[in-house]
Amino acid sequence: EVQLVESGGGLVQAGGSLRLSCVVSGSTFDENAIGWFRRAPGKEREALSCISRNDGSTHYADFVKGRFTISSDNAKNTVYLQMNALKPEDTAVYYCSAGTMCLYGPDYWGKGTLVTVSS
Repeated sequence: EVQLVESGGGLVQAGGSLRLSCVVSGSTFDENAIGWFRRAPGKEREALSCISRNDGSTHYADFVKGRFTISSDNAKNTVYLQMNALKPEDTAVYYCSAGTMCLYGPDYWGKGTLVTVSS
């Protein structure tokens, strides 16, 4: 069993930045792929980014490239999502996930953290 706890959400003005954190705990031996997703009101869930903690490789959705950066501090069992140049359309609940590989679907989910971007 893997537990994921997100934090760092909040209210920010358009153009601002936030850094989300995801603390990973539990039986994480096989769950090396940590991803970030979001679900905006009335919309489908979107995959944003994923990092492989064993080799540091990263993946991004095209629409966040250049604005969002994923990173991992393995000593702290924490994965971060740095979000810059935020737009009102980035308003959503942001979730982190854990899986065996970034190309596979996640096995575990956090409860999410709300990001609200005001115009």
